[in-house]
Amino acid sequence: MRLNTHTLIALLAGFLWMEPTMATEEPRYDVRIAQGPFELRHYAPTLIAETVVDGDMDAASGKGFRLIADYIFGNNRAAGSQQAAKIAMTAPVTMEPQSSKIAMTAPVTIEPQSGNTAMVEANQWRIHFVMPSQYTLANIPKPNNSAVTLRELPHKYFVVYRYSGFNTQAGVQEKTNETLAWAKQQSLQVIGTPQLSRYDPPWTLPMFRRNEIMVEVAAP
Repeated sequence: MRLNTHTLIALLAGFLWMEPTMATEEPRYDVRIAQGPFELRHYAPTLIAETVVDGDMDAASGKGFRLIADYIFGNNRAAGSQQAAKIAMTAPVTMEPQSSKIAMTAPVTIEPQSGNTAMVEANQWRIHFVMPSQYTLANIPKPNNSAVTLRELPHKYFVVYRYSGFNTQAGVQEKTNETLAWAKQQSLQVIGTPQLSRYDPPWTLPMFRRNEIMVEVAAP
């Protein structure tokens, strides 16, 4: 029996998210403003593994997830040796729309570049996982696949809109517009492009899913 792409992603994610004795690690942050589903958060520095892929939101999400999951599941070489090492799964997985006109320099999230906040128009995406806090660039296993790269991010401020349910490009665009409107209402200066972060394995029921639109803003 042949398995389709969505089934393969679900099975692989199942293995990665199975941590029977430990909760899934998330990036560290503190909340500066909370108002309904919106928050202003200050994030600590993080280390990420990322890749850039083409396609619409669903196709890019699957392709990017597989590339980085392949890296953390063992297609790597441990620091100081040629042996592979498994890296624990963290949350969220983030997607960010990219502009083909600008080289990727900037965090499983979605973010349009060059002032473009139209998720529905994006056909290139940056996918990233935040690496467990025990790692630095010096000691984390290095990817064997050149399509996956590692990068350190400094501390950042994000406006965040948290919601549940499934994600469609139209729905994500609507929530992105609401997030940007709230940032403007709070007199916060947007300096990044919108990202979509998803926290849950594929089998999670829609009403229990945690999704977040994240937009980087200048320090208030």
